[in-house]
This record gives sequence, C-alpha cells and structure tokens, in this order.
Amino acid sequence: MVQRVTYRRRNPYNTRSNKIKVVKTPGGVLRAQHTKKLATRPKCGDTGVPLQGISTLRPRQYATISKTKKTVSRAYGGVLCANAVKERIVRAFLIEEQKIVKKLVKEQTESAKQTGNKKSKNNKKN
Repeated sequence: MVQRVTYRRRNPYNTRSNKIKVVKTPGGVLRAQHTKKLATRPKCGDTGVPLQGISTLRPRQYATISKTKKTVSRAYGGVLCANAVKERIVRAFLIEEQKIVKKLVKEQTESAKQTGNKKSKNNKKN
C-alpha cells in the first residue's frame, strides 16, 4: 500500500511558497518537510553576471545583515560588476577625448576659412 503525504500548513495547494520534500522519519513514517525558496545571487545591472563578494539571501534578509556583506568597496559596488565599471570609465574617457578632438578640428577649419578669406580678398584687389 502507498503511503500518502499531506501538507502540514494551512495552505493546501502546490504553490511556489508551499513546496515540500517527502522525508522518512526514524519511525518509518513519511512526512512532508516544507522547503524554503532558494535565494538567487544579486546580478550586475549591465552585464547580468552574478556579483562577487555579496551574500546570497532572500530579499528581506538583506535588511538584517551588515553593510559590508551587501556591498563591495568600489564605485557602484553591489550594483555593477568590476568589468562594467571599468567599461563605463573607459567609455567616459573616450567620449571626453572625442569632444576635445571635435573642438580642435572645428577651430582648425575656422582658422583655415579665415586665412582663405583673407587670401581671396587680396586676390580680388590685385
């Protein structure tokens, strides 16, 4: 005969929060053992890679642990991975360099136009 197992809590449905594992007790009886939801590691906002150095907990438990276990001592620590931060720094640097180059090119073209205008005026007079 097959031994049946019933839920031990009030919720009688097979939901995500009401998962059980069937366990045989020392007395030989099968009992339902409620399992907790698995915790997922926090992910990087840009790359989606799990963050290193941060505790893996359920969301509510982050309120009770210390700040050193929730972050990494770096810019965007606990939000972005090291590679994402590095990429952002490099991208910002290159954008600034590009702005400087554009400004220089614009100044050179304007100075060339001004010298060209002076030459054309001199040619018209002659």
